[in-house]
Amino acid sequence: MGKFVGRIILPMNEYMSEGYFGEMLKYPYIYRVIYLIVIKMLKVVAFMKQVAKGLQMEGNFGTAHVYRSSLNAIIAYRGKGDFTFNEVTPEWLKSFEVHLRGRGCSWNTVSTYLRTFRAVYNRAVDSGEVRYIPHLFRSVYTGTRADRKRALCDDDMGKVFARLPRYSAVTPAMRRAQELFILMFLLRGLPFVDLAYLRKSDLRDNVITYRRRKTGRPLSVTLTPEAMLLLKRQMDVDSSSPYLFPLLKSSEGTKEAYHEYQLALRNFNRQLLLLGEVLGLNDKLSSYTARHTWATTAYYCEVHPGIISEAMGHSSITVTETYLKPFRNRKIDEANMRIVDFVKRSVENVMFCM
Repeated sequence: MGKFVGRIILPMNEYMSEGYFGEMLKYPYIYRVIYLIVIKMLKVVAFMKQVAKGLQMEGNFGTAHVYRSSLNAIIAYRGKGDFTFNEVTPEWLKSFEVHLRGRGCSWNTVSTYLRTFRAVYNRAVDSGEVRYIPHLFRSVYTGTRADRKRALCDDDMGKVFARLPRYSAVTPAMRRAQELFILMFLLRGLPFVDLAYLRKSDLRDNVITYRRRKTGRPLSVTLTPEAMLLLKRQMDVDSSSPYLFPLLKSSEGTKEAYHEYQLALRNFNRQLLLLGEVLGLNDKLSSYTARHTWATTAYYCEVHPGIISEAMGHSSITVTETYLKPFRNRKIDEANMRIVDFVKRSVENVMFCM
């Protein structure tokens, strides 16, 4: 016991590296008290920075960016001073949620920040340095809402998929963006990030085989003649580049490649926005739109949600249902109208006929 108590005077980081946490639970009450004291000293901000840095070093730049954004939201709420995990209570989380909504954050943004913080909390618990509290995040929103319709309506689809008129308002950059957008749709709603990182070796004859960047799921897509035509027009002709499209130059997994991807995405969305304005679309056009439009079109073609989920490489059918949620009410309303029309045609002098 003397040896262990003597360790208390060591600097905390040295003390924590000695590996005594697992052993302390075997010993009397005094060790448990000291264990809880050490637990209370783990700082939230410092730990989140450490996790984000580790993700970046592993090449997960997008996830690291989300963690840093979530951390910035926490700092904006809590202030610049660090605080410990034992200060995080259901009441603190609910207050943080209210703060985010007060700043104008959408429910999906609120959920992203809270799910990220929950992931950080779980990492801290798994490390043995934070006490697990059951149902800590139960009272805050960590789901996904389909508040915003991202798929194209029929009229807008007709405009986007039609051959563009040849006048000065439509620039070559807009035409390239339109062709990439249609290609993403034809490739089962391929996300832009997966398009950007496709390699020439992923294409064999008329089949593209790749892994989704987000979920790691392997997918294989057979190109239709229309998709192959667009691919050949847009593909990188530089034989020294491993990438299928001329969107990236740096080696995959590097910070430089991630920044090139971000720049390409911003430029793509900017050209789509301009294209939408020229075409007079009802809704804004973005990189998300092709994916959501493919899912919604498949749904209206009576394709089973399970098949749609497999085709898009979703981690679960629950994700697919989020895509389709805004359009299910419309289909239900259409079904109800058919039923009402049937009754009106079948029943004489029905009371709700005008």
